[in-house]
Amino acid sequence: MQVTTKKPVSMPDAFVILFFVMIAAAIASHLIPAGYFQMLPETVNAAGETVKARIDPNSFQLATEQNKAVPLFGEGGQVGFLNYAFEGLVSGDKMGAAIGVIAFILLTGGAFGIIMKTGAVNNGILALIAKTKDIDFLFIPLMFMLFSLGGAVFGMGEEAIAFCIVLLPLMLALGYDAITTVLVTYIATQIGFATSWMNPFSVAIAQGIAGLPLMSGADYRIILWAVFTLFGIIFTMRYAAKIKKDPELSVSFASDQKLRAQQQEQQSSHFGKLDAAILLLFVAGIIWVIWGVVARGYYIPEIATQFFALGIATAILAIAGKRITVNESADAFKQGAAELLPAAMIVGMAKGIVLLLGGDDATEPSILNTLLHHAGSSFDGVSSYLSAWFMLIFQSVFNFFVTSGSGQAALTMPLVAPLADLVGVSRQIAVLAFQLGDGLTNCIVPTSASLIGCLGVVRVDWMLWAKFAWRLQLWLFILASLAILIAVAIGYQ
Repeated sequence: MQVTTKKPVSMPDAFVILFFVMIAAAIASHLIPAGYFQMLPETVNAAGETVKARIDPNSFQLATEQNKAVPLFGEGGQVGFLNYAFEGLVSGDKMGAAIGVIAFILLTGGAFGIIMKTGAVNNGILALIAKTKDIDFLFIPLMFMLFSLGGAVFGMGEEAIAFCIVLLPLMLALGYDAITTVLVTYIATQIGFATSWMNPFSVAIAQGIAGLPLMSGADYRIILWAVFTLFGIIFTMRYAAKIKKDPELSVSFASDQKLRAQQQEQQSSHFGKLDAAILLLFVAGIIWVIWGVVARGYYIPEIATQFFALGIATAILAIAGKRITVNESADAFKQGAAELLPAAMIVGMAKGIVLLLGGDDATEPSILNTLLHHAGSSFDGVSSYLSAWFMLIFQSVFNFFVTSGSGQAALTMPLVAPLADLVGVSRQIAVLAFQLGDGLTNCIVPTSASLIGCLGVVRVDWMLWAKFAWRLQLWLFILASLAILIAVAIGYQ
């Protein structure tokens, strides 16, 4: 008798979810009347700061014209259901969503592909490991801080998988376990990702969509990064000390024992002058980007070009040092861009949702304006504190379905940013709620490819991880909630 095995249920891909959202948007165009708002003019407050024009929440009106329902196929520039992919990808201009953001993602991804291909980042971390392996009390905090910085500065996430492979034997040799390995690498990157002040793949995109200057509000985010990173270090060190004292307390004890039995010495790459030069060049490039944004007001076109230039300079240095060839640098650029192509496409296609709903111009009749009005009305009588906290919960839940930071920003910020105006919460707080909800839930959701990859290479089943990580996730949510409430209290802009 043939035995049939039941295939495990897999989560639908973000593109599949997006397609069904498009269907819902097209149906909504036949059922929901379009409406529009009026804008409050730009003003200057008592402190001399310019307050941007924003939606007047009391000005909503339904359009007098009959709804123009979305057709199946549009022609002559008309937006139809089947046109959402193309129209979304080419919408906007180089200064923002969607075409400018798509180019920004691909160019920046290609540049980082070259930087990672040189091996300088790997060798630098391995050199640091070699220098600290005899002083346990410094090893975990240094590693955690380094990976947290990686998540904050350039959105490090998937790269943690490789470092889990490298660090696992050392962690086991030091008396720790696989869980500690994931904490020091992947969890650290996600804490940095969630509290970043400059990550080009999340906060920069979200701020661009929300109409905020890039890196604005950096001071509060840097404080949050320090607080969350410190919490992560303390949590990890306490857990590691407990496991070192009694390894059998680890949920991964059985698999760790098997790995310890098979453990062999691994050769590490040598950190040389070329690696130091490449890392110094990278630091100089980041300083250039920060200077451009702060002193010159650089935006998406300039910042993308800066990262592209950094990638070229890194390639030249690596080629001159015979680390990589010209063709390998080109392949690295293509690979880096290719890895972010799905995120770039989601950014564009997600714009199609807004187009099917009539566009995101608050002064022009659209279904999106009607939805915003009713969403805002549902918050009547709800304080700004609760409104901001509900935004955090919404982004946390939504991340279960779309774990891409740039994709989630593209899907949610066009709706959440103007909603923030309606409920009396600053757009900066709306972006912060997106960051914290998106980044921190990546620490536990099984739909995160990076998390599953890290758990796979250290031989830990997700269910075992969830058994351990729920307490960590609860603490992170509490900290995130406090961060949001404090942001409202101080009038974070």
